[in-house]
Amino acid sequence: MKRTIIAILLTVFLGQSLLAQEMLTKDERMAWWREARFGMFIHWGVYAIPAGTWNGRQIGNIGEWIMNRAKIPMMDYQNMAKEFNPVKYDPEAWVKMAKDAGMKYIVITSKHHDGFALFDSEASKFNVVDHTVYGKDLLKPLAEACKKHGIKLGFYYSQAQDWNNPGGTAIRRLTKEGWPNPDSVIIDAYTKEHKGHWDWRQETKTFEQYIDDVAVPQVRELLTNYGDLAVLWWDTPSGMTDEAAEKLQALLALQPAIITNDRLKRPNFPGDHKTPEQRIPNLADLDGSDWETCMTMNGTWGYKSYDKNYKTPRTLIRNLVDIASKGGNFLLNVGPTAEGEFPAESIEILEAMGKWMKINGESVYGTKASPWGLFPWGRCTRKETKNGTSLYFSLYEWPADGKLVIPGLSARVVSARLLADGSKIKTTTAKNGTITITLPQNDPDPLLTVIRVDVRGKVADKIAQ
Repeated sequence: MKRTIIAILLTVFLGQSLLAQEMLTKDERMAWWREARFGMFIHWGVYAIPAGTWNGRQIGNIGEWIMNRAKIPMMDYQNMAKEFNPVKYDPEAWVKMAKDAGMKYIVITSKHHDGFALFDSEASKFNVVDHTVYGKDLLKPLAEACKKHGIKLGFYYSQAQDWNNPGGTAIRRLTKEGWPNPDSVIIDAYTKEHKGHWDWRQETKTFEQYIDDVAVPQVRELLTNYGDLAVLWWDTPSGMTDEAAEKLQALLALQPAIITNDRLKRPNFPGDHKTPEQRIPNLADLDGSDWETCMTMNGTWGYKSYDKNYKTPRTLIRNLVDIASKGGNFLLNVGPTAEGEFPAESIEILEAMGKWMKINGESVYGTKASPWGLFPWGRCTRKETKNGTSLYFSLYEWPADGKLVIPGLSARVVSARLLADGSKIKTTTAKNGTITITLPQNDPDPLLTVIRVDVRGKVADKIAQ
C-alpha cells in the first residue's frame, strides 16, 4: 500500500512539474544563459590519480580517457579508485575563482565515461561515498557554494558511455596509426569484436539494463538531491536509443527551468543549445541556434601532470570575444588534481581573465552578435539599451594610423570611450554613414582593448565586412 501511495504521489508530482516546464518557454529558460556568455567546465574524477601515466608509460590523448586508451581492466581501475582522496578540495574556493574570473555558471562532471560518480548514489556503488577513502559527496558542498555566491550550477552526465557499470557503451579510441595498437594487439582485436569493450565484465548486462538500473536512477538523484540546477550537460549520444533517451528526457520534469545540450541523442533530441568542442564555429556554420563552445586551457580535459601546453590569457580572452561576437557562450575547462586543487597555471589564467572582465565584461555579458559580421582588425558585440544601442569594438590589431573606420552606420553617435581607462575618444561621421574613430597613439590594454560607442536607435544587421 505504501509503495502504491508513493507511486501515485510521484506520478502527480512529475505531471505537475512537466506542466510547469511546458509553461516556461525556451526563451524564458535560456534568458540567464544568454546573459551569462561565460562559464566554467570542470572535468574531475579518478582519472586525476594516474594523471596521464599508466604502468610507467605516458598515455596519449585526453586524460579522462586513460582507462579506455590504456585498456585498464575494470578491477584494476576500481582498485585505484579506492585511493581517491581529495583532501584539499575547497568548493567555495573553486566557486570564488570562477566568479572572480567573470564566469556566471559552472558545469561539473558528475559522472564521466569511467562510470565513477562524484556523488552519493544508490544506483551504483562505484561512487565517491561508497568506494573511496574520502567517503563524502563532492557535489553537495559545491551546490551550496554556488547558491551562496550566485553562480548557476550544471551537471555533466555521461548517459551512454560507461566503462565500469556493466552494459554501458564503449567507443574504440584509435591510435594515430589506426588499429591495431602495437602495445596491445590482443586487446585491440577483442575490442573490435566487442563494440569497444576490453573487459568481459563490461558486458555482463545489456545496455537496456544499464539505462534502467544506473543511468535513469542516477539522473533522478542528480535532479532531486542538489537543489535547483541550471544545466544538464549530456555526453555522449553514441549507442543511445530513442527509448533510452525518452526515459532520461522525462526526468527533466523534476527541474522545470533546466536547460540541456544537444548530446542526449541525435537528431531527435536536440536540447536547447549546440556544443561545438575545442573549436569556434565560422559564421557560415551558424544557423541562429543557441550554441556554446567548450574548450580546454591546455590539451586535456581531465588532469595530466605533464601537459603544460596552456593557452595564454590573451588567446582565451580573444576566444571569448570572438564567440560572443557570433552570439555564443564560452565554457572554459579546468581539470583539478586528484587532491582537489586547480593547477597553478589554470589559476593564473583565471586571475588574468578576471582582471580583464572586471573592466571589459560589459562587452560580453548580455550582448548579441555583431551586426557587421567579422572585422579583419577585431570583433564587435552589441547591446540594446533604453535610449539606443551600445556597440563594443574589440581591437585585435591597433591601427598604425590611429584611425578605426566603421562603415555604413546610419545611427547618430552619442559618445565613444575606451573601457580600459574610461577616456573619451573623438569620432567623425561621413555622409555615407562611415564613422572614423580617432584612437590614442598607444594601445592601453596589452590583452585586448575595447571601445564602446553609444548610438541612437537600433543598429540593423549589415553585410559582413
